[in-house]
Amino acid sequence: MTQLLTPGDGRKGPATATGAVATPVQTEPPGDVFVALDTSPRGLTAADAVARRGRYGPNELPRARSRGLWRQLAAQFTDLFAVVLLVASAITFLAYALQPSQDVGTFRLAVAILGVVLLNASIGFAQEYSAERTAQSLQAMVPHTCRVLRDGERQDLPAHELVPGDVVVLEAGDAVSADCRLVEAHEVSVNNAALTGESDAVGRTGEPVAAGPLLEARNCVFMGTDVVAGSAKAVVFATGAATEFGRIFRLAAAAPRQKTPLQLQVSSMARRVAGVALAIGAGLFAVRVPTGQPFVETFVFALGVMVALVPEGLPATLSVSLAIGVRRMARRHALVKKLLAVEALGSTTVVCTDKTGTLTQAEMTITQVWSGGASHPVSGVGYAPVGEVTDAAPVRELLRAAALCCNARLVPPAGTGRLPRSGREGWRVLGDSTEGALLVVAEKGGIDPAAEEARAPRVAEHPFDSVRKLMSTVHGTTDGDSYRAYVKGAPQELLARCTDIDWNGERRPLTDELRAEVIETNDALASQGLRVLAVGWRPVSGPHPTQDGAESGLTLLGLVGMLDPPRAEVSDAVDACRRAGIRIVMVTGDHPLTAEAVARRVGIVRQAAPAVVTGASLDAMNDDALDGLLAEPAELLLCRVSPEHKMRVVTALQRRGEVVAVTGDGANDAPALKHADIGVAMGASGTDVARESAVMVLLDDSFASIATAVRLGRSVYQNIRKFLIYLFSHNIAELVPILAATFAGFPLVPITAVQILAIDLGSDVLPALALGAEPPEPDVMDRPPRSRRDRLFSAGVMGRILFLGGIQALGVCAVFFWHIHASGIPYSHFTEDNAVYREAITMVQAGIVVSQFFNALAVRTDRQSVFRIGLLSNPWLLAAGCFGIGLMAAISYLPALRAVFNTAPLAAADWAVLAGFGVLLLAAEESRKWWLRRHRSGNRRGGVRCE
Repeated sequence: MTQLLTPGDGRKGPATATGAVATPVQTEPPGDVFVALDTSPRGLTAADAVARRGRYGPNELPRARSRGLWRQLAAQFTDLFAVVLLVASAITFLAYALQPSQDVGTFRLAVAILGVVLLNASIGFAQEYSAERTAQSLQAMVPHTCRVLRDGERQDLPAHELVPGDVVVLEAGDAVSADCRLVEAHEVSVNNAALTGESDAVGRTGEPVAAGPLLEARNCVFMGTDVVAGSAKAVVFATGAATEFGRIFRLAAAAPRQKTPLQLQVSSMARRVAGVALAIGAGLFAVRVPTGQPFVETFVFALGVMVALVPEGLPATLSVSLAIGVRRMARRHALVKKLLAVEALGSTTVVCTDKTGTLTQAEMTITQVWSGGASHPVSGVGYAPVGEVTDAAPVRELLRAAALCCNARLVPPAGTGRLPRSGREGWRVLGDSTEGALLVVAEKGGIDPAAEEARAPRVAEHPFDSVRKLMSTVHGTTDGDSYRAYVKGAPQELLARCTDIDWNGERRPLTDELRAEVIETNDALASQGLRVLAVGWRPVSGPHPTQDGAESGLTLLGLVGMLDPPRAEVSDAVDACRRAGIRIVMVTGDHPLTAEAVARRVGIVRQAAPAVVTGASLDAMNDDALDGLLAEPAELLLCRVSPEHKMRVVTALQRRGEVVAVTGDGANDAPALKHADIGVAMGASGTDVARESAVMVLLDDSFASIATAVRLGRSVYQNIRKFLIYLFSHNIAELVPILAATFAGFPLVPITAVQILAIDLGSDVLPALALGAEPPEPDVMDRPPRSRRDRLFSAGVMGRILFLGGIQALGVCAVFFWHIHASGIPYSHFTEDNAVYREAITMVQAGIVVSQFFNALAVRTDRQSVFRIGLLSNPWLLAAGCFGIGLMAAISYLPALRAVFNTAPLAAADWAVLAGFGVLLLAAEESRKWWLRRHRSGNRRGGVRCE
């Protein structure tokens, strides 16, 4: 391999290991750029590419240094709750050392507190480690690709395989994957906001420019920027860390992650609960000391109760629940890049959705060709060039012009040749799907696009943009002395630029009558749900006409109508969103009739007269008029809109307090995707820029995946509330018996601190995690969106905690005092070694554990009966509950554990009584749910909506 240009003096010499080329490459003519970078217009050979990748490494940005495993583990002990517990454990060890008799119970309590810290640290460490691995694996599901010339063949390759000297092909919507020097540029403009902070697009050229700062070179494009218009070829001169973006990426990658509002809310709530626990511990100490209890023992007991009431496992449980939701969404083709999106999904009120690819299959198929007053049906479906154009001879020039005015490429199934043309599986299009459909119909009409391109090579191009809605290309003719411009685009726009029409091979003036017939035909095709394009041509005087010169005075060749069939699963998803109170607004650049036809097919439009608003109408509206339009309950279709229109609509919806999800696939959708509460990009057909701007990526591009993600997002929030109710309701059952015994004058406690810690470790963590994995309730999409002002600890949640916790507390207080009174022993005669006392506290601990098993079943649903969803539908919860009961049985029966917890064996009758209390708790909760369902049903019959 020859030498590459090197940094510094501009002389030829060995390249740096990073692949940087800092010589003023911008000053070289396009032909010399290939020489300077040791490549050719055909690109690198496969062998050269492999060698250079081994030399320069992958084209990847440097990653922020992740903390080592030991640092991650040590960080778990710096959390507020971990610090509180470690201090408490140290104090307890100190108390044990200061006790004259050195009570072994105090030592066991200190060890138990330390065990809680270690358990929580293990859970937190495992979750953080798993989250990093999950993030890496999920990121790999959205590959970044680029189009590269290798051995003269255009290929789609992963961006990390780029090396200096690669020749890349860039089009509007592409993210630039490396620093490149343009050698061909057709009306190219790029957005350099990632590097310069300026969001306005700037033009680019392939011609040499004067030496100067590289970022100011108008013939260079840089990693991290995106192409917003035009097409180009460029040669890579820097990759990975050697790029301009690589220099600043480390700073961004090293920035600390911000907690989501939900995480901040839970952390704040947990701190308040910790404060309450400290107050209760102090209160118990103050109440018990005057009764004559030993000072150290009373302090240790109060400390143990305080520690046991701290929700030390709550942050870990929350993280696990959110991670489970993210993974479930990924399995259902919705990749969530930020945990915040999981929370916001549950409160989505409006979805602004694209049509093509999201509601439809994004596999455009031309079904009608119209020219010269006659319609020519087309057979065949999809991208496989199988089928025919009826009576193709009169429309061959139209098909030829349409095929030449394309940048897409039709790719046959892997491992097959161009023929035979059989089978649909595996055919795909590189580039725009509409252009792919034009190539397919050309082949069905007997046109070979590659051969036509060879006979009439392209010499200039005016790319499509969303303002004029046209694209034109200029081609040489076989004699080499004349040129033709071929134009395709929106019928209204192209027809306005036509003066003639091709009528069965004869060129006629485009009279008002003929113009009206064309418009009538266009409307008829659009009313069938077809997207319509017009195709025209004109001779031009030279190879580089101006845009206006190429696109005025045209001869209309005809119209083509294409259909993108709706996805089969979308109708059910739209219906689910309707039931969930989510408004769906179609936002499309298509003709209003086409949009309405598709909207009716999938169920977005059901009314006889939906509100259909075009981009021109939006331009005529002020903000008040737009707010009024959006406030109306009518079904709404926004057609012929630009990215600016979409952004304006999203802002107006948010101004009304809506939580907005927006779908998009192009680079020009990036502003709306970023501004939306939930930006949803297409993973299969979307551009890199759109995927980077969004917080959620649909791996299958289907609207149904949005509905599924909303359903799972609602489920995540519900599950968080479920395990909060579960965790805090049993705290009441632990606290109330202690308070009751204190104020009743009983000298001992109904449950010791070590027993409470055993409950926390054996009965709390695993069931709470299992509740975090609870599948969505059957009616989760039959409820309105959750308000943003809704808090985790709402009045309903607090009421349920008190309801369930109160029942558990009454049950354990009853079994404790019943057992004490049945013995006939006066309160003053009870000691810790008394067999009756040991049986009574064992009953209390077992009662809490058993009731928590039934409580876990009860909180699985908010309103639905747990028997309706099935007691066995969450086997992890049953396994976790059985583990807790099994651990309680071991504490009751195994001598070694009885010595630690001061417990006694329970009889079968005792277990039966405790199980009876658990059944009563479940029955009470089922009765409450039945009353809620009945009350809601009654209100609905009465015309009142009750939620």
